[in-house]
Amino acid sequence: MRHKWNIFRKYAPWLFLLLGIDSVSALILWIANIKAFRALIGVMILGTLLLFGILLIILSRREKQRQQAFLYFLQFPDEQNEKNLLRLSSDWDGQMIRILGCELRKKQSDYEQLLAQISDYEEYVEAWAHETKTPLSLLTLLLDNRRDEFPENVSFKLDYIRNRIQESVNQMLFYARLKGPHKDFLFEEMDLCECITEVLEDYQPLLVEKGFAVMIDVPNVSVYTDRRGFSFLLCQIVSNALKYCDENRTPKLSFAFSRTEDQSILCISDNGIGVRSSDLPYIFEKGFSGNSGENRQKATGMGLYLASEIARHLKLSLEADSKWGSGFQITIRFSIIKQG
Repeated sequence: MRHKWNIFRKYAPWLFLLLGIDSVSALILWIANIKAFRALIGVMILGTLLLFGILLIILSRREKQRQQAFLYFLQFPDEQNEKNLLRLSSDWDGQMIRILGCELRKKQSDYEQLLAQISDYEEYVEAWAHETKTPLSLLTLLLDNRRDEFPENVSFKLDYIRNRIQESVNQMLFYARLKGPHKDFLFEEMDLCECITEVLEDYQPLLVEKGFAVMIDVPNVSVYTDRRGFSFLLCQIVSNALKYCDENRTPKLSFAFSRTEDQSILCISDNGIGVRSSDLPYIFEKGFSGNSGENRQKATGMGLYLASEIARHLKLSLEADSKWGSGFQITIRFSIIKQG
């Protein structure tokens, strides 16, 4: 309806012009022969309206065809679609359409080349990340089997280096995974306590070295999620607790579970340096590190951003709470799937 009204508004001046001509003709006819005027005035007006209506229908259909051809041309600006649009357009519009077609085809070609370059780069980065896992696995094997042969401080430094490289590689792979067109998530029932234990085992040497007291108050409950993605999310939280612990007191890391009618809730808290209240609303933003201490200023700001992204894809609610100097807490909420 709006399309027809716009067409009418576009050609309404021609209707008024025709009615104006009819008015002049009727005046002349009235002066010349009043009987003929009375007999023909209705036919003249009706004929004008009928002629305008027929032309309006024809022009409306043509305008609709031209609009559809133009939209299709914008989406696929090849030469065939350009010819179809030119056939429905005036010569003046045709010049502009040819210029537009050339520019669109050039932009499309540049865009396809850029996509190909990005695809090649992503494949290279992913291949590099997977190749890096081999020496990391060898380093892990060496530390597990020959740890007693190294001085304690050397063993800690090697653990720290291995952990940081592993984190960077995992972040890179998950970033590529999240930004890719296909998300290979496998949702299944997962033992929450078992998953937490596995993640803590990866960080065990660093947790022991820094003297962390770890408390797990999580029963043997199952949640429905992607195990690999959720493990990555936990890794980012544990890593943050390690990086920003308070050296002036015994560091603590606790996991607590609770359940409501429609949610399972996991709270992970530490007693580290925390986050300033001014930084808290932005900690899940990409690249944000804030000014909560020297360590955070050196951070990349990718860990919690990726944690929030993976939580979004897994349909988990992620909330953060902190008081500067009094620790940091992340709350993860799982929706309970009710059967029946």
